[in-house]
Amino acid sequence: MHRTLAVTLLAGVAVAGLATPATAAAPVKKLLVVGMDGLNWDIAVAADAPNLDDLAAQGTLGRSLVQCPSVADSSSGPGWSNIATGVWPDRHGVKNNTFAGKQYATHPDFLTRLESANPALGTYSAVDWAVLHSQGTFSAAIDTRVTFDGDANGYAGEDAKITADAVSRLSSGGPDASFVYLGNTDVVAHSVGTGTAYRTAIAKQDQQLGQILGAVRNRATYANEDWLIMVTTDHGHRTPLGGHGGCGIDERGTFVLAAGAGITAGARPIDTRQVDVAATALQHFGVAPALDGVSVKTRSADPFDRLALRTRVDETGIPSTLAGWTPAAPSGWSVDRSRMPAGGMTEWRGWSFATDEFWSRAQSGQERENALRTRGVFAVADSDEYADKSGGTSFDSTLVSPAYPVTAGSVARVRYVTHYRQEGSQKADVLVSFNGGADQLVKRYSADARATVESLPVTVPAGATTMTVKFRYYDANNNWYWVIDDLRVS
Repeated sequence: MHRTLAVTLLAGVAVAGLATPATAAAPVKKLLVVGMDGLNWDIAVAADAPNLDDLAAQGTLGRSLVQCPSVADSSSGPGWSNIATGVWPDRHGVKNNTFAGKQYATHPDFLTRLESANPALGTYSAVDWAVLHSQGTFSAAIDTRVTFDGDANGYAGEDAKITADAVSRLSSGGPDASFVYLGNTDVVAHSVGTGTAYRTAIAKQDQQLGQILGAVRNRATYANEDWLIMVTTDHGHRTPLGGHGGCGIDERGTFVLAAGAGITAGARPIDTRQVDVAATALQHFGVAPALDGVSVKTRSADPFDRLALRTRVDETGIPSTLAGWTPAAPSGWSVDRSRMPAGGMTEWRGWSFATDEFWSRAQSGQERENALRTRGVFAVADSDEYADKSGGTSFDSTLVSPAYPVTAGSVARVRYVTHYRQEGSQKADVLVSFNGGADQLVKRYSADARATVESLPVTVPAGATTMTVKFRYYDANNNWYWVIDDLRVS
């Protein structure tokens, strides 16, 4: 991004973090989430957006991809619902911009959850896409809801009104937790694409963000407050023509930008997801419901996410510069390829490790994009893609975990994220081995298990001190695939 004068947001946080007398009161928790509709981060990098740039330098920037059909459109209804509720469309129910099937009563927005946890907190939402209030994405339980109608009056002018209202309320006193929505970037991209006018709209929206951040920074009480600031978007846009809703990488692209105490400056984590906005907001106030999201302050412990990734070999449809896969397992893990033929696509010869972007670029429209509960790097056995080069038949490979300590006579629990599509005679077995002994079948998949978290009980026999978990995918000939992520044994 081009550098001009930017608001230095966190100076007050730094002051508040210095040693203080034991009698000093704890800083007051405050939250601001700014939503910028349809903001393609790659285009924002080329725009004059110093406030976004400054926040990215001061905090964490996690980029990720959202769902697409058949789970839900990569559009605003599902996107803002993911952000507000902290759960994916298979739970909050919003599949498109009709909001049909919404389950907000079961999965309310983060401001409503804060109201429920502590009614004394002041909550505020300001939007100019009016349906976010009328449909209940941000509910009537919020103390102050300000609604302008961008569809009727144009978003450029309504964004200015939203900004003025937010600045007025945040300058002094005001709410403890806020969501402020700015929508003109999305409208411009739909109208004229992601060229010069879109970059100009981003620059204007960045100025409005600067005004809002300035209101926060100039508060008389700022030095005694603990502010968490987040900026996010609901979806991206196709380049250069604009548009979204489908499965393209540009239109699925989102980001979560967060700055505040306890957040590492300049962090670029690969395991952030869109649903983490709500989880981070709630964790800031000590509220921890069971969501799909996790706080951006919680870093991945999954060894897959620490792998060194490579660029393509045979997958010519993937950009040559995209480092997103490796055949090399993490330390303590192994991949058995002894039953694999010599041919086929190199990237998918046996279990491999890949990112969402690399794997979904390999072949779109076959639900690879909807492995929603994976994060960062995951393990994938893909007999369908393996078969796209001569010799890619008879897929048979096993992913082998380290040996985990277990207690004889207890019940161990094997937990992992999986995304599985069944076709034909393919088999997917979860096996365990105690003290290096014979494999025992725990589960065999015979039907789809998409974007699922499994938790399998395993009885530990007498004398056992260690347990190894194995995932064998076999009898697969140009069939579908199996994904495994975030294995935990307890």
